[in-house]
Amino acid sequence: MQFQNKILLLSFAVSVVLSIIVIPILKRLKVGQIERTEGPESHLKKQGTPTMGGIIMIIVIIVIGAFAYWDYQKDQQEVAKALLPLLGVAVGFGFIGFIDDFKKLVLKNTKGLSPKAKMLGLLVVSVAYTIVLVNVFDIGTDTYIPFVKEYITLPIWLYIPFAVIVMLATTNAINLTDGIDGLSTSVTTIILTCLTVISILLGIKEVTIFGAILIGTCLGFLLFNLHPARVMMGDTGSLMLGGAIAGIALYLKMPLLLLIIAIIPIIETLSVMIQVAYFKKTGNRVFKMTPIHHHFELSGWKENKIVSVFSLITLIFCVIGLWAI
Repeated sequence: MQFQNKILLLSFAVSVVLSIIVIPILKRLKVGQIERTEGPESHLKKQGTPTMGGIIMIIVIIVIGAFAYWDYQKDQQEVAKALLPLLGVAVGFGFIGFIDDFKKLVLKNTKGLSPKAKMLGLLVVSVAYTIVLVNVFDIGTDTYIPFVKEYITLPIWLYIPFAVIVMLATTNAINLTDGIDGLSTSVTTIILTCLTVISILLGIKEVTIFGAILIGTCLGFLLFNLHPARVMMGDTGSLMLGGAIAGIALYLKMPLLLLIIAIIPIIETLSVMIQVAYFKKTGNRVFKMTPIHHHFELSGWKENKIVSVFSLITLIFCVIGLWAI
């Protein structure tokens, strides 16, 4: 555990230092947030806030991940080898988000990646990660059922599409949660901490190391992402975090646990689905605006209050999730 603690602190320190260096560069490059005119009026003042800050997270993950790999390669080669797919899935998803952000913010192509191209990229990374887990690392297709506390073994033809859906759904949900200062970073840090605690209880070192890297990285980034945010993570960060969470859950054989511990991203997603379906049917809206954090904004809640309440709810459900295993 001592090494994991050092990794977490090192990731935090590198994340802070890198943020101090990168944020002014993003400002000079005029890589600024583009606020939708149909969004909350209070968000218009965020226009121009440096975004694509998820690149900070990706750099930290690559650098500290490489260091951890090098250290474990000396005497625990299996742990070092098992770190690679976890690092790969996070960086892979983040890279797709980076391309989207780069096209929108640097090349000034407001559409970014087309939905089809983005989905294809996410699909390729998801399928590749799932196949590597099953065929290279022999993780198997066992899936843990929370509360029942039993594993079920899915046939491979069912497990692969199931795992891919988990990854795509998680990524989309985290992406939707990234709508106000510090919300996605705070919620995902708590979820990642829960998953890391589970890996400690199960004695899965590679996930513990990977989780420690992510937690330290997010905490360092959060210092600059809390309201009023000095930097936004963009799709680069949200897709990376979504991929990392889903990747860890699948590695632990506990993707169904996300239905509990990722309750806020799930509610965010459901609010959009409900709003769209109800509006198409009746022409009216259930919520003032979706995702649901905007509904609370328009109801008079301050951004910090929304982040605090949503984070507390996530923490409570993470405790329930730990009890469920």
